[in-house]
Amino acid sequence: MQDGDSDSASYDRALRQVKEIKDFYGHLAVYIIINTMLFLINWFTTPGAWWFYWVAIFWGIGLLVHAYSTFVEEGLFGRGWEERKVREIMEKEKKR
Repeated sequence: MQDGDSDSASYDRALRQVKEIKDFYGHLAVYIIINTMLFLINWFTTPGAWWFYWVAIFWGIGLLVHAYSTFVEEGLFGRGWEERKVREIMEKEKKR
């Protein structure tokens, strides 16, 4: 791989990571806005029967998984795994 190719690949990885971080923060903002609205709806319509927290809990689990996949480098299927898998597939293609 030439130096220019290395810089390009590095730039592409950085760009992908920035997009992942941006997507996570968008997800977090939507989570906060929607759950705040659900809390207010619940509070004004049925204050004795709280139900909004079920949405917050289960969506929150999904949000935690999204955060883990965004910010933890070496998760089960993290960036390192992706790059190793790409290299493995490329090596198989070369052998054909």
